[in-house]
Amino acid sequence: MITTKGIFKSFAGKTVLSGIDLDIKSGTVFGLLGPSGAGKTTLIKIITGQLGADSGEVHVFGKNVKDLTGDDKKQIGIMMDDHGVYDRLSVADNLKVFCDIYGIPYSGIGKALEEVGLADSAKKPAAKLSKGMLARLKLARVFLIEPKILFLDEPTSGLDPMTMKYIHRLIKARRDAGCTVFLTTHNMEEATVLCDEVALLNEGKIVERGQPSEICRRYNHQKKINIHLKTGGDVSFAHDAESAGEIGRLIEQGRLETIHSSEPTLETVFIELTGRKLEAEEEIRYA
Repeated sequence: MITTKGIFKSFAGKTVLSGIDLDIKSGTVFGLLGPSGAGKTTLIKIITGQLGADSGEVHVFGKNVKDLTGDDKKQIGIMMDDHGVYDRLSVADNLKVFCDIYGIPYSGIGKALEEVGLADSAKKPAAKLSKGMLARLKLARVFLIEPKILFLDEPTSGLDPMTMKYIHRLIKARRDAGCTVFLTTHNMEEATVLCDEVALLNEGKIVERGQPSEICRRYNHQKKINIHLKTGGDVSFAHDAESAGEIGRLIEQGRLETIHSSEPTLETVFIELTGRKLEAEEEIRYA
C-alpha cells in the first residue's frame, strides 16, 4: 500500500532523513517510533506529498506520489497535531467546513460523530472541548472520507489513559475494516499494543524493524524466567529444559506468585540500539 525507497531529506544542511526504505502492507497498523525530532513528521509529509524528498521514491496505491490524482488523495486521511480546529465553530460546523473542502455531503457527519463518541457534543463550541475530545474531533474529521490510508501523527500525545485506550479501539476498528494506518509515536508501550509492525527511527535512520514481539525476542539476551514467590522473594531460572522441573515443583508446592519471561520492551531495545531514553527531557530537547 505504501513503499519508500532511499528517502533522503535535509534542512539547512542538516540531514533529517537518511535512506528510508519502507514497505507497508494493506490493512495493517504500521508504527514509526522515535523521539521528537527524529524525522517522523517529515517522513509523513513526504509520503503524503506535502513535502518533496531530496532523493528517493515514494509509492502510494502503487503509484508514484507525484502522480496521485485528486480522487486518490481523497482516500488518504491525515491527522496531524498542526491541523487546526476552528475554535468558534461547533463540533458539527467544524465537520461541515471539512465536508465543503472535500466536496462530500453532510450526511456522514452524524455517523462520524457517533463513531468517535461525540454525538452528544455536536453543538458544543470547539473551544470548550477537552484535549481528548479535540483528538476525537480530529479523528471524526478524517473518518468522514472513509480513508483507505490513515496517517496519525502522535494521535494520543498528552492524553489520559482512558482516552488513549478509547482512541486505540477506534484505530483498531478502522484497521479491521481494511484501512491501512500509518502511526507515529514516541510511546513504545502504545506501539506494542497497537501496531502490527514497527520501525525504530533514530536521527533520521531506521535502526530496527519488525513485529513488536519479534523485535523484543530478538534482543532477549538474558533468556531468563523470573519468578516472584508468595513469600516475597524473587528467583530467576535459565530459559531451558533443565529449569522446567524446578519451576514445576514451585507450582506444585503452591509457592509461585507470578512468572515472567525476560524479553525486553521496545523501549529497552531502543535504548540498547541508540543509547537514548524516551523521557520527558528527551522530548523537550528534540522538540
